Amino acid sequence: MEQTRQEVSGAGADFDLGQFYQIFFEEASENLDLMEQMLLELDLRSANDEELNGIFRCAHSIKGGSATFGFADVAELTHQMESLLDRLRRHEVHAVPQMVDVLLESADASRSLLARHQAGGQGQAVSTTALLRRIADLAAGLLPDDAAAASATATAAAPAPARAAPKALAPAFAGPARALEIRIGPLERPEQADAIEELFRDIPGLGSIRDLAGAPANARWFAVQTAASNEELLDLLAFHVAKEQVQLREAAAAPVAPSAASQAPYEFFTDAPGAPPTPVAPVAPVPAPEAGAENKADAEPKAGAEPKAAAQAQVESTTIRVDVKKVDQLINLVGELVITQAMLAQNSRGLDASAHQQLLAGLADLDRNTRDLQESVMSIRMIPMSIVFNRFPRMLRDLANKLGKKVELVTLGEATELDKGLVEKIIDPLTHLVRNSCDHGIELPADRLAMGKPEQGTITLSAAHQGGSIVIEVRDDGRGLARGKILRKARERGLEVSEQMADADVWQLIFAPGFSTADQVTDVSGRGVGMDVVKRNIAALNGSVEVDSAEGYGMKVSVRLPLTLAIMDGMSVGVGEEVYILPLSCVVESFQVDTDAVSTVAQGSQLVKVRDEYMPVIALEKIFQVPRFDLDKSSCIMVVVEDDGSRVALLVDELLGQHQVVVKNLESNYRKVPNVSGATILGDGTVALILDTGGLVRRARH
Repeated sequence: MEQTRQEVSGAGADFDLGQFYQIFFEEASENLDLMEQMLLELDLRSANDEELNGIFRCAHSIKGGSATFGFADVAELTHQMESLLDRLRRHEVHAVPQMVDVLLESADASRSLLARHQAGGQGQAVSTTALLRRIADLAAGLLPDDAAAASATATAAAPAPARAAPKALAPAFAGPARALEIRIGPLERPEQADAIEELFRDIPGLGSIRDLAGAPANARWFAVQTAASNEELLDLLAFHVAKEQVQLREAAAAPVAPSAASQAPYEFFTDAPGAPPTPVAPVAPVPAPEAGAENKADAEPKAGAEPKAAAQAQVESTTIRVDVKKVDQLINLVGELVITQAMLAQNSRGLDASAHQQLLAGLADLDRNTRDLQESVMSIRMIPMSIVFNRFPRMLRDLANKLGKKVELVTLGEATELDKGLVEKIIDPLTHLVRNSCDHGIELPADRLAMGKPEQGTITLSAAHQGGSIVIEVRDDGRGLARGKILRKARERGLEVSEQMADADVWQLIFAPGFSTADQVTDVSGRGVGMDVVKRNIAALNGSVEVDSAEGYGMKVSVRLPLTLAIMDGMSVGVGEEVYILPLSCVVESFQVDTDAVSTVAQGSQLVKVRDEYMPVIALEKIFQVPRFDLDKSSCIMVVVEDDGSRVALLVDELLGQHQVVVKNLESNYRKVPNVSGATILGDGTVALILDTGGLVRRARH
């Protein structure tokens, strides 16, 4: 890569393109992701022109950037992809599944090649020879032998012939051939004119082209023999040069007037090659619109291409790329500011309000501004779940084809936002869950039809906010979990199980390390790895995972995660000399209770009746073994917290207040502590533990 950078930078005197490398790699990655998404959503039976144009633009952008930076292998591959896509969008060839397959594989190869260039040329380059040959065959309208054989098998009971004849598709340019002269200029780069020549070489049926002598340095003249109309030519050339740079004329006739569909600011030249330019009046000027009326050409754009391009330009102009490290640094600084503000607020409580009115007003403003700043900074780091969900359509498509299954992916709640740090860590667990649903859950089409189900299974990914958490669900309508099979496998592995176990406890057995119900090991699953990794990774994020299943009807896995690991609103409570923090989003209510209202049941468990509802009581003093120095003081306040639909009452001494706290990871600085999700620094500099309300609720439940 260093060598390439030197060659590129050597083209200009003191200009180094290396400073734009990272921007190019990021934009190329975004274009590849967008291309993959659009290919997966493409309806081959009725391919929309704008969808094909969008895919074409992605390939064209990558090709242009790759050529600029000297990545010839990527430029060559994307150029061939562009040629195939161009024939598709011009309806010269019919869209077939093999085209989507080869374009997806080419996108993967481009991503691999770009990653190699980004790493400085390390590693072995991916061979694209076979891909280029397949793309060229499909662009020429030749279907692969296996596709033709499969088509013949589907339409006849007899076996397919050993070699089916390739199917050629008719060209789209069926008009009479005519001679044209094209002038391109003024040109910003000579490569623009070269790209025009490549179009005529790469698109069968378009015609021939040759240079005309005598063009000025910043323009090119061409003689063309083509069956394409002026409108078709202008649409083709618009991907390489601006329409204002293109001028057309009949080779041996007067200037050709533009049609009504392409009335635009083009002037058709009458200058002979090499002759001095002569002023020419515009041909067929567009009439001025009436008062209050819009230009018809503006009111009826082609297939929505211009509005979409304008919207894309608007989005790009209102966004800015920022390194994630800078955002993390900003969040850490805001966290320290929150701690400093809490310290000032605590130290100012003893001040006389009348004597220090201005100071206290300033501190109140600081509190409000700090909160607004914290919310704004945290929103920068929050990204939609669509970033995660968009990874799965391609993976699921390939896996379903490999397993011979028909699967539809449905996503819900894509706009739900989650902290970027959590998004990156939740991708692997969700990947395991989706693969598990496709492999173990969804049945083969024939089996589904025999069970009275549609042959196409459905996997649903959903995300939604619940309180201070986000719940991500992976559901399928497959065979579900077999209770008897799980218990039998558990006994074979020496696990203590019984037939009286509740379903929820039986389902949790699938998260045991090395546990698998697969009858045979494949390259997809069966080795007993995956689900234990899911639970371990989610637990490391202070999250929980639960399973619900009905045999024959499907399975649902629910993952619950905190929205962020940085800053949160909390309620501080006192127990003895200790201070604990409860996530404010989990707190339902608090009340003072008499000792007579608490009932003791079996095994010393306690219950309290709140508005005709009994709920478990957890004494934090006993859970954390808090020492008592004031024996006359006792816990008489209960705080009701809720998690996953269940409520418990926490017994505490006093309520200290509500405030923002900066969450510090206790496990990385100390070790994992049961029923504790983290720690924070209070305004007086002391450390308070942040309680894991989900763990406390599960403790009371069991």
